[in-house]
Amino acid sequence: MKRFNYKKRILLILLSMILAFSNVGCSNKSNNTTKEVKATTESSQVENQRNSIDKEVLKNYKYGDWISFNEDGTFKKDDRGATGKNGVISSQRYEASKIGTSIMEKGGNAIDAAVATAFALGVCEPNASGLGGGGFAIIREGKTGEIKFIDFREVAPSAASEDMFPIDKDGKVIDESKIHGGKAVAVPGEVKGLLYILEKYGTMDRKDVMQPAIELAENGFLVTPKAEVAFADAYKLMKDYPEFGKIYTKDNLPVERNNIVKNPDLANTLKIIAEKGEDGFYKGEVAESIVNSVKKYDGIITLEDLANYNIHEMEPVAGTYHGYKILSSPTPSSGGTHLIQILNILENYDMTKYKLYDSNYMHLLSETFKMVYADRAKYMGDPNYVKVPIKGLMSKEYAKKLASKIDMNECKNWDADDPWKYEGDDTSHISSADKDGNMIGITKSINYYFGSGVVPEGRGFILNNHMDDFSPVPGEPNSVQPNKKPLSSMSPTIILREDNSPYMVLGAPGGSSIFAQLSQVISHVIDNKMDLQDAINLPRILDNIDNKVQYMEDVNQEELDKLKALGHEITKEEGAFGFVQAVEYLEDGTINGGADPYSDAKAVGY
Repeated sequence: MKRFNYKKRILLILLSMILAFSNVGCSNKSNNTTKEVKATTESSQVENQRNSIDKEVLKNYKYGDWISFNEDGTFKKDDRGATGKNGVISSQRYEASKIGTSIMEKGGNAIDAAVATAFALGVCEPNASGLGGGGFAIIREGKTGEIKFIDFREVAPSAASEDMFPIDKDGKVIDESKIHGGKAVAVPGEVKGLLYILEKYGTMDRKDVMQPAIELAENGFLVTPKAEVAFADAYKLMKDYPEFGKIYTKDNLPVERNNIVKNPDLANTLKIIAEKGEDGFYKGEVAESIVNSVKKYDGIITLEDLANYNIHEMEPVAGTYHGYKILSSPTPSSGGTHLIQILNILENYDMTKYKLYDSNYMHLLSETFKMVYADRAKYMGDPNYVKVPIKGLMSKEYAKKLASKIDMNECKNWDADDPWKYEGDDTSHISSADKDGNMIGITKSINYYFGSGVVPEGRGFILNNHMDDFSPVPGEPNSVQPNKKPLSSMSPTIILREDNSPYMVLGAPGGSSIFAQLSQVISHVIDNKMDLQDAINLPRILDNIDNKVQYMEDVNQEELDKLKALGHEITKEEGAFGFVQAVEYLEDGTINGGADPYSDAKAVGY
C-alpha cells in the first residue's frame, strides 16, 4: 500500500547493492560489480527518461488497452469505475477484473467471476495475496437471498506455542522470525476456500474458471509503477530467499516497469490444482514442497497440518445504519464487528451537517476510531480460545454511551470501555455482483508485502507471514496457540436496502485500518448520497490507540490546523491506507462499480 517514490527506490537499490557486494567472492566480484553498478546508474537517470510507457510492450500485451498510470508514472485518477447491465467486478488489477468479466460473458455468475479474479490476482499482484495465503468471503445467493460468510483464514501450525518467538522485556520480538522465514508461515487456506466457494455457489467447471489465471502466469503480467516499487522494496528479501528472487528479478535486479513477468512454475501449480482440486495443493507433491521449503527456513508446518486444514461457513455479523442492513465478517476477524460499532456511533450524529473532511468531521471520526480501536485491543481474539463480547460491541445502546462521551471541542485519550453489560503492513479485495442478485466480496492476503519471503521450490507462489498477526506475548487474547486463527481486520461487507434487496458489496486491504476506511465510504454514499466512485476518490483519515490522526493528501491544511488546535497530533500518510473496491445496484437496475485510484485497481462491467 505504498505509492511509488523514485528517490526512495534508488536509495533502496543502492543499499541492497552494498549488501549484495559484501556477499560476492573475490573470483567474480569485478564482473558482477560492473554489471550491477551499471544497472544502478541506469536506474538513477532523469525520471522522465524512465517514466515513459513502452507502447510496443502495451501493443503486444493482452490487457494493454487500459493502464493505471499516466505518462509521468503517476496514478490515473479518472476512468476507474464501470457500469454493466449483467454484472460488474472490481479488483486491484485490471487484468484480474477483466478475467472476471470474461467468465461472466461465458455464462458464469458473480461467484464464478470472483473466484477466477482471485486466482488471477495471485498471479499479477503477488505482493498482496496468492495460493500461500488465506482470507474471508461474504456471499449473497441471488435466488434465495441467503447470505453466508466463508472463513478460509490461515491457522497456526499444530507445533506452534505461545513462546515460539523470542521477545524482550517490552514484549517486542527480538529477531525477524515472526515476519520472515519459515516460522512466520501459518497454514494457508486460500486454495481450499476458493474451491469451496466455487463448488457450492458457482456454476462453472473448476478448470474453466482457473484457465485464465494459468494463461496469465504463462504469458506474464505487466509491471506497473506500483509493482515496480513493491519489487524494489523487497530486493533484500529476494536476496535472502533466492527462490523468491528467481521469479521477480532481471539481470540480478528487481524487475522494473514495462517488463512482462512470466511465472511458469506458478502456471504448473495452478494446473495441478485445476486437475486434482484441493488435494493437488494440500496433499502430494505441492504439499511436500511447501513443508520442505518451510523447514529449510526453520518453520514447523507439517504434511498433517496441510491435510487437516478446514474452512468454516458461518453467519455474518449483522447491524443497521439508517435503515440499511450491514452484513460483514464475524470473528476471528474483528473487522465486521468494529465496522458496525463505528457506524452505530456515527448514527448518533447528523452526518449531513458536516462538511466532508473539515476539522469537525475529522475530529468526530478520530474520537470514534480511538474508542473502537481501544475496544479491539482489549477484547478481540479467536472466539474458540477466548470470550469476546460481540453483541455488546455491536449494541446500539453501547454505541450511544460511547457517542455521549465525545467532546466536539476537545481531543481525548480513550481506554476500552465495558461492552459486556450490553452483551445480551498487505491484502487484496474483490467485489463482484450480477444481474441476478448474486454478490460476493473476497478479502484475501499473504499479510505484509510478499509475506514470509519463502517460496516452495519450483511452485511459483509466496507463503504468508500471518503468524505475525498473533501477539508474541503469552497469555493474551491473541497469543499463539496450536491451530488457532490470528486476529484479523479483513471486512468483506454486503449492504442491503430495507426491503432486503441488494445494495452494495465492498471491502479493502489495509490491515487494521480496513473497517475505518469502509465506514467513511459507507457514510459518504448513504449519508451524503454520493456517487460510489466519487466516495472512493475522497481522501480518508485514520486514528487508533496511538492517538495520532493520519491523513491522506488533498485534505485542506486550514482544517488540519483547526484539528491541531483541538489537541490532535497529525501526520501525513504518503499514499493511501488501503484500496477500497465496491459494487452497487442503482435504482434503475444498473450495476455500478468503483475502484480505488491510489492503486492499480479497475472496475470492469459486462
